[in-house]
Amino acid sequence: MNDSFKTKTTLSAGGSAVTVYSLETLATEHPEVRTLPYSLKVLLENLLRHEDGRVVKKEDILALAKWDPKAEPDKEIAFHPARVLMQDFTGVPAVVDLAAMREAIVAMGGDPARVNPLSPADLVIDHSVQVDNFASSLAFGQNVDLEYERNRERYEFLRWGQSAFKNFRVVPPGTGICHQVNLEYLAKVVWTNDEGVAYPDTLVGTDSHTTMINGLGVLGWGVGGIEAEAALLGQPVSMLIPNVVGMKLHGKLPEGATATDLVLTVTQILRKKGVVGKFVEFYGPGLAALALTDRATIANMAPEYGATMGFFPVDGETIKYLEFTGRKALAPLVEAYCRTQGLWRAEDAPEPRFSDTLELNLADVVPSLAGPKRPQDRLALSDAKKVYRENLPAMLAKGSSADATVPVTEGRLQYNLPQGAVVITAITSCTNTSNPSVLVAAGLLAKKAVERGLDTKPWVKPSLAPGSKVVTDYLTAAGLMPYLEALGFHLVGYGCTTCIGNSGPLPEKVSEAVRTGDLVVASVLSGNRNFEGRVNPQVKMNFLASPPLVVAYALAGEMDLDLTTEPLGIDRNGQPVYLKDIWPTPQEVADTIVKSLSPAQYEKAYGAVFEGDAGWQALTVPKGSTFAWDAKSTYVRKPTFFENLGREPKPLADVKGGPLPRPPRRLHHHRPHLPRRQHREILTSGEVPG
Repeated sequence: MNDSFKTKTTLSAGGSAVTVYSLETLATEHPEVRTLPYSLKVLLENLLRHEDGRVVKKEDILALAKWDPKAEPDKEIAFHPARVLMQDFTGVPAVVDLAAMREAIVAMGGDPARVNPLSPADLVIDHSVQVDNFASSLAFGQNVDLEYERNRERYEFLRWGQSAFKNFRVVPPGTGICHQVNLEYLAKVVWTNDEGVAYPDTLVGTDSHTTMINGLGVLGWGVGGIEAEAALLGQPVSMLIPNVVGMKLHGKLPEGATATDLVLTVTQILRKKGVVGKFVEFYGPGLAALALTDRATIANMAPEYGATMGFFPVDGETIKYLEFTGRKALAPLVEAYCRTQGLWRAEDAPEPRFSDTLELNLADVVPSLAGPKRPQDRLALSDAKKVYRENLPAMLAKGSSADATVPVTEGRLQYNLPQGAVVITAITSCTNTSNPSVLVAAGLLAKKAVERGLDTKPWVKPSLAPGSKVVTDYLTAAGLMPYLEALGFHLVGYGCTTCIGNSGPLPEKVSEAVRTGDLVVASVLSGNRNFEGRVNPQVKMNFLASPPLVVAYALAGEMDLDLTTEPLGIDRNGQPVYLKDIWPTPQEVADTIVKSLSPAQYEKAYGAVFEGDAGWQALTVPKGSTFAWDAKSTYVRKPTFFENLGREPKPLADVKGGPLPRPPRRLHHHRPHLPRRQHREILTSGEVPG
């Protein structure tokens, strides 16, 4: 590697010395480096460390060091992510390709064990569990059993890959959601390699919400499968140096507002601003009022507000979170490295230069939902009934009326299912289940509701699907699980579930009533996407909301109700119960968190995170360094593109009589543009570059 700017030096931290590529050394010659956005500083260090005169040149480093925030992006650079994060749906094809490469090596007389990811890779199985069973203490086990039954082929393949490949780890099913596992365990903020070089944690992921880790000060975003596989093989991500939009936060959230309300507000503002293809970086005094998990909630929804990522720089809150989640050993190096490199957010530090800025006073955030069809369509809770009524006419079936109901009989239970009935209420998604404040608030609201004698409406399908086992540990320690379960919010799985459309079927009688009456029904979920048909094919209206509001709508059972002025129900004494009567105070939430959360819970949850449950251990796993392909399989098949591959590539030949190949289709609208150089390589070589 080259070191044109002589930035390679040594840093002492935590009782040991590490090698670093010093941004401060570069800044002595180019002082404008000191006022770069923190996210671009991370990219700049990446260039310094990978300068080889070919892929990363001295001119690339200078271009980023002298970044003009007002210029249109036109300079291409090569970004080398430190690692790759995958989920099971999009990750399996990449692992299949690696297995096929091993077959090709064997055919050439080589050693298949030499084929491994060059970049560390983690695959978390979280996209396959479905809410078939609910409102029962047996639901979790039953859903996991069904998950194994439906996905046995894939899981046997991944179980083989877990033991066959080096530099590749698999988090088995029933453990958590990839982004929450990444936040709580996998991420290190600063890595050290075998040569003793320390560098910022960076990644690309095969899921668009990889951006959640930006809340921890880790640079990364979601990419398509081709880019992720290229990164696995050590190839850089070609990108244009982006514009960076700064969002200045000040003040603090008012009582009654949650981190969910904040992220829905941020999504609405940034979507209106227009940040597609840009980095968003948060700054200002308001950051001090945001817990790390609040920041992660905001960063998670970068795809929804259209940005490549939503970045929060490292500061004292980052260190506090690392220590609390069982990663105390990392803290000394992270703090020393980030302070030395100018990557530490300090209150007295000069404001970075941004391409554009906008501001948000956190005190202006109000309880909110988003819907009924798009995550950027935020509405105040007080307007939910009005928005429902405004959208209903366009969704009604021909000849149907706004006040239509369908009688339902379930055994001795009889009720009328109305238009606007809330039939799904799901506490789901890494967006919110990574945040103890909103999960505890949901539990406290459930407790107060049960104590007043309220119950979930009979047509509602409630579920609790957290992103890690830590959540159920602290809800149990707080004594809140029995109250959530009393309202039907039993654990249904540790995975994405309803947020990605795995809500499972509606109860038979409810489904029949919706179908025969052609009713417009709704879901309320703590997820990040709510497009029509995504949550459930029978549910036309979908609203994103905080976990406590999810519980509140399970009690209300309909959207044609103003939760700010109308009662949720009647208590045992015949008195109306309003949302304000059972909404927990910030102090109640804070006190409960202090009493029920501890680092030991994270250490327990992740102590054996790669081992899996009895079902995982019992899978039939082929032996050997190559996979035993099943010719009858309709899912895991050996790819054919390595067949008849010679030891040396064939010479390039002109394309005659055929069209030029198209550039690869981008799977995520918020990714950086495909650079001109890759277009040129495709056109001249006829091959899609890694």
